[in-house]
Amino acid sequence: MFLGVDVGTFETKAVLVDETGAVRGSASRRHGLSTPRPGHVEHDAEAVWWADLTTVCRDLMARGLGPVDAMGVSAIGPCILPVDAQLRPLRPAILYGIDTRAADQVDGLQRRLGREEVIARTGNVLTSQSAGPKIAWLRDEEPDIWRDARWFLTSQSWLVARLTGQVVIDHATAGYFHPLYRLAEQRWDLTGCEDVVDEARLARLAWSGEIAGRVEADASAATGVPPGTPVVVGTTDSPAEAVGSGVVGEGELMAMYGSSSYHVRVGGAPMVRPALWAAPFVFPGTSVLAAGTSTAGTATRWAVDLLGLTGDDAEVFGQLLELAQQAPSGSDGVLFLPHLAGERTPVQDPSSRGVLAGLGLQHGRPHVARAILEGVAHSVAHALSAYDDAGASIRTITAVGGLTRNPIVMSAVSALTGLDQRVATTSGASLGDAILAALAVGALPDPHASRAWVTFGQPVVAKADSRLAAAHADYVALYRALADWQHARSDR
Repeated sequence: MFLGVDVGTFETKAVLVDETGAVRGSASRRHGLSTPRPGHVEHDAEAVWWADLTTVCRDLMARGLGPVDAMGVSAIGPCILPVDAQLRPLRPAILYGIDTRAADQVDGLQRRLGREEVIARTGNVLTSQSAGPKIAWLRDEEPDIWRDARWFLTSQSWLVARLTGQVVIDHATAGYFHPLYRLAEQRWDLTGCEDVVDEARLARLAWSGEIAGRVEADASAATGVPPGTPVVVGTTDSPAEAVGSGVVGEGELMAMYGSSSYHVRVGGAPMVRPALWAAPFVFPGTSVLAAGTSTAGTATRWAVDLLGLTGDDAEVFGQLLELAQQAPSGSDGVLFLPHLAGERTPVQDPSSRGVLAGLGLQHGRPHVARAILEGVAHSVAHALSAYDDAGASIRTITAVGGLTRNPIVMSAVSALTGLDQRVATTSGASLGDAILAALAVGALPDPHASRAWVTFGQPVVAKADSRLAAAHADYVALYRALADWQHARSDR
């Protein structure tokens, strides 16, 4: 039996998987996030991450499904959580690229080191997705907390430390701690950033599938997981999701349609393309080129609230889809920029904000609903265009996440990209965690063998749509036309 736990932006999921890849049990727990100020997005690590992990683990362990041979954990990232020597959080965790508070520190570090040096060192430019500037923000804005921090950890590294007492981070996540990680040599490099953090306050580097340690007695009492259970180093949710959906080969891409969208293309030696994020993958000798948007599922949740739809999740998202299906493809000229928390790939613009454009007296709620859903698809297609521009070919797309159940979003992405999408129907990142655990103890011979644990649903076939294609050109033009005005507004 292999236990996998994934802590997402809004939900934690866990699975218990046997040696054939069959899910013998699953558990989940919903949670929220905090936005104390514009651009600030946080989680309470104790009340969300640890409470969720202990809850879902106790749930599964209470079912008596059998002993656990190994455990894997993934979580959102890269996040920054300052903790003391006893691993106690000193403040809420600062989340990944949807938290845009460190814009000044991004600019300052970029000027200090020089853009070319940052790219040469990290394979990336600095953006809101970079963890280093967020540590610098703590130094500048919360110096007492920065000074008192024994470690600056990310989500799964803190959870693994709570389970095992071992402070360790995987290379795949450390690759987003730019400018503090040297990609080519896969090591920490703090040259020019000595005033931001010293290496002693960063976690030890390891590969995701290595065993970090074993469940300690106090963690066993809290989770129900037997003491001594091996725990792998783990990774962030998107690489774990890639493993859990069978995306482990050269040129394969995972499109994760979650609260935001995230895209991982697997390769061998690292490729440096500044419009994309370069990082190690979870296995030695592999790397990724990644892209992401700032909102996807969060935009549909916002739409549900905006349009006054009521009911449980299944009901309100069904109502949103039904409403949107009353409007034609292209939404009769209504466009939506879903930049409710800025935008990431390909524009890397934290100042951009959401826009509904093209409204006329002839438009109603169905047009707005469809424009919002198609706006999400436009943002995904815009992000995926960065791979073409970078010359990084995509052999296959495997789609995962809650929005794969929305046919308007999925068909629009395939129409705009010209690419079919296969849809993984297995348990995603939590299954990926279980696979990493199984690999660590030799229950699977190699990563490619894990594909036998993955199942797929009906594929999404690309069908040309001239109205959507024209709308996409307008979408890109709308962003460009408003960018300077949006930036000026953000500076006021």
